[in-house]
Amino acid sequence: MRDVHRVDALPGSPGSGTVLAAWKRFVQGEDQVPGVRPLVAISWYRCRDQYRVDPHLTEVPMAVEEAGHSPEHDVVFAELGFRAASVASEVANVAGLVTVTDATGRVLAEWGDQATLSRATEANLAPWACWSECAAGTNGIGTALEAHGPVLIRGPEHWCQAFHNWVCAGVSVRDVVTRAPIAVLNVSCWRGQLPAAAASWLANAVTRAQSRLTRRARNSGAELVAAFTQARPRSRAALAALDTAGKVVIADETASVLMGVPAFTPAVDPTLRWKPGLPELIGAVRYASRQADRNPDWVGSTQIFTHLADEPTSLSIRPVFLAGHLIGTLVSFGAAEGAQLPSADGPAHPPAHPRRVVATRGNRVVLLPLPEVSFAESEGNDVWLSTDQGRLRAASAGLDKFEGELADAGFLRVHRRYVVNLSRVREIERGGKGELSLVMDDGTNRMVPVSRRNVPAVRRALDI
Repeated sequence: MRDVHRVDALPGSPGSGTVLAAWKRFVQGEDQVPGVRPLVAISWYRCRDQYRVDPHLTEVPMAVEEAGHSPEHDVVFAELGFRAASVASEVANVAGLVTVTDATGRVLAEWGDQATLSRATEANLAPWACWSECAAGTNGIGTALEAHGPVLIRGPEHWCQAFHNWVCAGVSVRDVVTRAPIAVLNVSCWRGQLPAAAASWLANAVTRAQSRLTRRARNSGAELVAAFTQARPRSRAALAALDTAGKVVIADETASVLMGVPAFTPAVDPTLRWKPGLPELIGAVRYASRQADRNPDWVGSTQIFTHLADEPTSLSIRPVFLAGHLIGTLVSFGAAEGAQLPSADGPAHPPAHPRRVVATRGNRVVLLPLPEVSFAESEGNDVWLSTDQGRLRAASAGLDKFEGELADAGFLRVHRRYVVNLSRVREIERGGKGELSLVMDDGTNRMVPVSRRNVPAVRRALDI
């Protein structure tokens, strides 16, 4: 498995003529991009067809609003700022600059060569400007927010022509539980090569910041288990402890059945919590987290369907804090205490299904109708698709993101490494101890294992 914190040696410039020619054709509407790396080709697709960024943009916009940050995020910013300042003189010696941004791509601070800083200001590579992909196209900062792992963007690989003279290397720091980006550290040079030590600078900074987040996740997980253990003897309802992202840390036997997760088994590794098979529950917990951030005494209730009954189940949500910081909630099934959560007006409708999945074959962007995808398999941070056109790499960075994009389109997570298209399940093979394997309709009858904790969700989905 590839180490996402490792940053390979950073070369200076690719075959810029080939990439520039491909960029010109792609901007004009062609999809073939010979000589362009898949990461860049996928980014170009997002910029052109999803974000609709003007490739002739000459300066990026300022951030619309200031986002709020949790205390652990502030710790990450401080750590990255310290690392950036410590290498600022070395970066300045090669006419470069180093930048720290938040999860929206908003530049928080930068250091480096004064002449390069002045040139960067012309394009708004300066504090409070927004360098997300949807605002600035393919670039070291924005593309690092979209991808897992280090990102190198050189010359005409940038989506906007005005930035073709820049070489940038960025890496995001991500929440160890949700995998959502928190910040980006980026090194940029104008018409030159990146410092030879840039790879180690980025790797060391991310490793230290992630270690702090891992310790925080371990502490918050232990506190949620303690809160669950303390509350359970006093509770007549089924009980579970969830983090602020809606992932399960621990649940009793009844709650585990309702959510399709293991019972009484807190995750030893704080990065491997369980995602309940109840999208409504995840939404309710995230709403409760926002309310509790504003009012620590807030307690709420709502009703959700659990797939085990024709009628919705009542539940109560109570926030849990550690040192004044919200770390999760205790969810009681069958209880109805606290303020009623708002419900959508009228009947709930699932979101519109994506019309296609974006993948790559060599230097081509391939747009796949959903029925052509049999299943997705993760290999490290890459997602590989078994399709009617063969095995292709998905544009989604990480199986969690792929699952989230297609959760309401008939795709189901059946294993930590597999998401399957339920309409492409041909047969179900039962093991002697209750385990399941799915025989997929993919031309080779590939068998996909179902992990033990996902068996209840698969049985419900396939009505078996």
